[in-house]
Formats: sequence, structure tokens, C-alpha cells
Amino acid sequence: MSSRFGFRVGLALVACVGLPFQGESFILPSKCQPNRMNGNHIVLGIVMLAAALGTLGWRYSTLKKASLSRWGWLGLAIILLAELLLFLHLRWVKVFFTPIVWTGYLLFADSLVCGLKGSSLMTDSPRRFLGLACCSVPLWLVFEAYNLRLRNWTYVGLPQNLLLRGLGYTWSFATIWPAIFETADLVSALGLRRDKHHPLTSSDEEGGYAHRPSTHVTVFVLGLACLTLPLLAPPRVGGYLFGAVWVGFILLLDPINYSWGGYSLLRDLEQGETSQLIAFLSSGVVCGILWEFWNYWASAKWLYVFPLGQNWKVFEMPAPGYLGFPPFALECLVMFEFLRALRGRVCST
Repeated sequence: MSSRFGFRVGLALVACVGLPFQGESFILPSKCQPNRMNGNHIVLGIVMLAAALGTLGWRYSTLKKASLSRWGWLGLAIILLAELLLFLHLRWVKVFFTPIVWTGYLLFADSLVCGLKGSSLMTDSPRRFLGLACCSVPLWLVFEAYNLRLRNWTYVGLPQNLLLRGLGYTWSFATIWPAIFETADLVSALGLRRDKHHPLTSSDEEGGYAHRPSTHVTVFVLGLACLTLPLLAPPRVGGYLFGAVWVGFILLLDPINYSWGGYSLLRDLEQGETSQLIAFLSSGVVCGILWEFWNYWASAKWLYVFPLGQNWKVFEMPAPGYLGFPPFALECLVMFEFLRALRGRVCST
């Protein structure tokens, strides 16, 4: 029974991501129109999406789980309905498609996690989920601030009404961190991560490499360089350096998290624990593909203007840009844990 249910869920996922293919009628800026379909390698993107969802769906079908909850069916219904209304060219759905479909995804993914583990962010840690959503907006605005200087992406098709535009921005940005964490939880619940292994370093008494303060200082300084050099470089050069920003906050903040006693990837690596690392890297891959797939068909959307791979896009993202999603997922983890550690220190004083 569970196997048939898993197959149905997988089939529903394929259906919900397949609906938009006929739904594109919006007009892009003229400079973006030439060779749009030929230059965006949609078929390759669909193959990537099918591979990612197929892997998750196959693994889900093999595991014992509870039936999909009501909020899971609601989430799936939101995705399917949004796809259908996009197909029918309903304007408000085309404008707010991204936050609508990601709201459905969050409900659906959380329900899958709950069915597999018996617990999830929404059911057992609603305050943490709300904290992720609230922190997601200002944390993403950090990258928007970098983009003001480095000009790697721009937004098109936004509502003229500033209130509606602000609603779209806030709603969309508020789904970013929850999506990364929910997907990482799903990857963990599916057993797609490695179990704990032997420590990668020697014991404290032996002066293990990762225990040395100098190692953490080096990582911190490297992170500081990754975050400052793109801003100090001339704009034309800085545009090529945004990749450093996608790893910079990991290197800058994780040593601080370690020293403050918060969750730290460095501490995990000391102990040979790679499960969270793999879960979040995998989450970045899945979310990255879904972000780009759903963004491609929306009316209000982002376009990439950075000077790499513009003639070789998968959906709207130049192919090299997909390498940034896995480290970005780790940044989401490290930045959120930094805020938690900072809050703990402030509250303890």
C-alpha cells in the first residue's frame, strides 16, 4: 500500500511540474527575447528536475510512512492549482506565482517529512519554522545589497503598485530559508545522507588540526576576503566574483558559531559527522532546480545578467550558476545558526 501511495505522490509531482509548459504568454524586455527558447536549454532543465524528483520519489516509495496529512494535500493542491491557473493565464497568479507555489511546496514537503519521521518543523517546531520565515527576508536582503553593487540579477514583470510589489518581495523572500531547511529535513528523512563516521581529526590532546585556533582564524579571514574583495573590485570585475559571496558567509560565520558554542560545520567535521553537510548540499541542488524551473514560467521573475554563460542557460540560469546553489544552502544554515548563537549570547548577558 505504501509503495502505491509513494508512486502516486511521485506521479503528482511530475504532473504538477509539467503543467506550465503551455503557460508562457508574458512579454520580456526586448533584449531578452532573441533565441529565448533555443538559448535556455529547457529540455536539459526538465531532465535535471526529473532526476532530482525521481530520486526523491523513488526513495520515498521504498520507505514505511504515514499517509499524507491534510496540509500535505493542501500544499499539493496549491501547487497544482497554481500551475493550472498559470496555464489559463490568470494574471494575479502569473505575478505571484513564485510565492504561491513555494507556499504549497513548504506544506507538501513538511507533510512528507512528518509522514516519514513522525515529526516536522511545522508540527513540532512551529516557532523555529516561523523564525526561519521571519529571518529569511532580512538575510536574503544581505545578498540583494551585494547585488546592488555586483549586478548579477534583476527583476522584471513586477506590479506597478508599490504595496503589491512589496508584498510579492516579502512573501517570496520569506520562503527561501524555510524551503532550504524543509528540503534538508526531507533528504535526511529519506535516508539520502551518510551516517556518522570516524572523526576526521585527532583528539584534543593530540592537537587535531581542526581544533587549532589558527585553523579557525584562517577560515574566518578567507571568508572575510571572499565577502570584501568583490565589493572593492571595479564593478566589471566584481560581477565575476559573486561566487565568492556564495561561500563567504560560511567561512566567515562558522568559526564564530564554533567559538560561541552554537551549531558549527567545523565541529561536525571534527567529529566525522557529515549528515547535515550532505543534507543541505542536496537541499541546495533540489531547491535550486525548482527555483529556476518555476521562475522560468512566472510573469514576475528574476533574470540573470552576470557575465558568464549567458549563451548557455538552463531555464533562466546560466549553467555555471547552478554550482552556487549547494553552497548557498550551507550559507542558509550557517547564517541562521549565527543569528541563534548571537541571540543566545545577547540573552545570556
